[in-house]
Amino acid sequence: MWRRFRIGILLVILFIVAATTWSDRQRTTDWSFPLWVGVFPVNGDGTPVTAQYIAALDPGQFAAIDGFFAAEAHAYGVTLEQPVKVVLYPPVTDLPPRLPPSAGLAGTIWWSLKLRYYTWQHAGSTPADIRLFVLYHDAETTSAVPHSLGLQAGLLGVVYAYADDVLDEPNNVVIAHEVLHTLGATDKYDPATNQPLFPQGYGERDAEPLFPQTLAEIMAGRIAISDDQAEMPDGLSGVVVGPETATEIRWLRE
Repeated sequence: MWRRFRIGILLVILFIVAATTWSDRQRTTDWSFPLWVGVFPVNGDGTPVTAQYIAALDPGQFAAIDGFFAAEAHAYGVTLEQPVKVVLYPPVTDLPPRLPPSAGLAGTIWWSLKLRYYTWQHAGSTPADIRLFVLYHDAETTSAVPHSLGLQAGLLGVVYAYADDVLDEPNNVVIAHEVLHTLGATDKYDPATNQPLFPQGYGERDAEPLFPQTLAEIMAGRIAISDDQAEMPDGLSGVVVGPETATEIRWLRE
């Protein structure tokens, strides 16, 4: 009896989440009003270097994201002057819940619910449409960070970034990528190799010769240099939104 009750409660929660997700998708991909993206910095490694970097963060460091979305949206005929506006909020001291690497379906659902609760605790009163917790790490002591996540359910995400002014532009690429995940865009790379998929993951699919590419498709995240080599773009000036991604976020209508 108790087990059936728990399953019933979980099904009700999942139904509410699904209904909310559908409603959020209709609203956020209508493109009749600007989407406010709240960036909430978090000291991901607890170091003084990262704390100093976060204390010096300026809203202007994210201006390239606004410009990227405006330029790409206008290229697809979206008439909204500023489709996305990034807003910097005060730092959050608590770390968000971490998705275990071995989490199955049930574990992933439970983690997503905990993340939604965390978001409600730390950002629930903010007027942002999309909330991203950006976990910064000292680039001198951290050679690799976990994979960032953007969730359409809840319009929220966890972004792993580096606390280094030199890496502000690459950080912006990751932030823009996760924003698009919250809007329904899917990855355009092979998860086994991180190599962009052809043609949907290529920034210049009609180029002759095909290689080396000079632009990355935002949801591939890398520039294809050859069939089996790719490199990270320096910033959003080297990134485009491909037609498949534009269709997924309803800049193009099927």
